[in-house]
Amino acid sequence: MITEVIFDVETKRLFSEVEGNDPSLLGVSIVSAYIRQVDDEQHEVSGEIKSFWESDFPALWEVMKQAKRIIGFNTLKFDVPALLPYAPENFSKFPHFDIMTHVRSKLGHYLSLSTLGKYTLGQDKTDVGTNAVLYWNEQTEESLRKLKEYCEADVMLTRDLYDYGVINRELKYIDNWNNVASFPVDFSYPKDIIDSTRQIGLF
Repeated sequence: MITEVIFDVETKRLFSEVEGNDPSLLGVSIVSAYIRQVDDEQHEVSGEIKSFWESDFPALWEVMKQAKRIIGFNTLKFDVPALLPYAPENFSKFPHFDIMTHVRSKLGHYLSLSTLGKYTLGQDKTDVGTNAVLYWNEQTEESLRKLKEYCEADVMLTRDLYDYGVINRELKYIDNWNNVASFPVDFSYPKDIIDSTRQIGLF
């Protein structure tokens, strides 16, 4: 079996509240993660969603250390840098898999999670990131519940988008002529990881 972690980060501040565009200055309010096992054909065998407040981060690092792939959307430019002040020193070298990177390599530009979710899956985000910061600042039981639910919803949308790419080897978007178009993706694992997983399964 292969352990995967699909995650998303929400922050305590907006870029307008800090100098520059460094995500590490924003502070992290919550991290939600879908932790699962997939077989060597990338079919999910089991999985569960968990959310981690700052005091829970040590448990999050232990989970991520076990993963063969840590999946997210725009994580290399945003989520990973945002977590660096909290994370182990080698966190940026963990096996991160950023869907956004694959999108840009195929299209030459970025697309939002909302756009890809809408046209690939018929699903959209449940809220916006600016509201997540407001929920954190309110610090009420209700606002923190909304924050957690929003972060978890983004994780599940990311999971569904990733799985669609695994199965169908394409994602969909709206092109410059307002037509729904598709582009190819390859989310398969390198052969050495699949081979090592199969060898472990023999013992």
